[in-house]
Amino acid sequence: MRARIESRMGFRVPGKLIQRAVEPGQRVQAGQLLAQIDPQDYQLAAQAAQAAVVAAQSQRDLALVDFRRYEALRSQNFISGAELERREVALKVAESALTQAQSQFAAQGNQAGYARLLATAAAVVTAVEAEVGQVVSAGQPVVRLAHDGPRDAVFAVPEQAVAAFKVGQTLEATLTASGQLLKGQVREVGASADPLTRTFQVKLALDASQGLPLGGTVNEIGRASCRERV
Repeated sequence: MRARIESRMGFRVPGKLIQRAVEPGQRVQAGQLLAQIDPQDYQLAAQAAQAAVVAAQSQRDLALVDFRRYEALRSQNFISGAELERREVALKVAESALTQAQSQFAAQGNQAGYARLLATAAAVVTAVEAEVGQVVSAGQPVVRLAHDGPRDAVFAVPEQAVAAFKVGQTLEATLTASGQLLKGQVREVGASADPLTRTFQVKLALDASQGLPLGGTVNEIGRASCRERV
């Protein structure tokens, strides 16, 4: 028995793993901390970007004051129109620099936030693939989650029997531990055989499967050779 949705969670930025907050088999809720990498470099970069915003803001404010002063002088014909246009261009350049600095600060702030790996949904931790002290790359799987919700029975079907399975086909199976009768529809039939076992993977989407246990063994009724791969 497997979760319909399984996620291999990884950080969006590289770094050294300093905390692993979960263990295999543990239940987690959406937003719960799974792991954390050292955020120091990202925090420093965010602080530098914030300082750049302050500097750009000051330059923009000075350019605005300058432009308004020259605008008043122009209204009194003390300066030429060309001189006012130069001040206007300087103001636009300062405003663009401020916008760029603000965008950079936002991006660096996001980078600092990415140092914390959070669960995206209520789930069960099925595997942990990195240890504290390990340097992980962006996207490298760290924690594997099986989401709460629908369950699939995943069968290993011999080559000679796979032709009998069609997507959308209704099937019945039993939960080995309790004998509970399960019903569902074939959701996926493997396009190629496993190179080692020469069996095809068939996924059966089970009805009313919210409370079914993960990892349970399921046998399809009428095909003793089709035993779920746990």
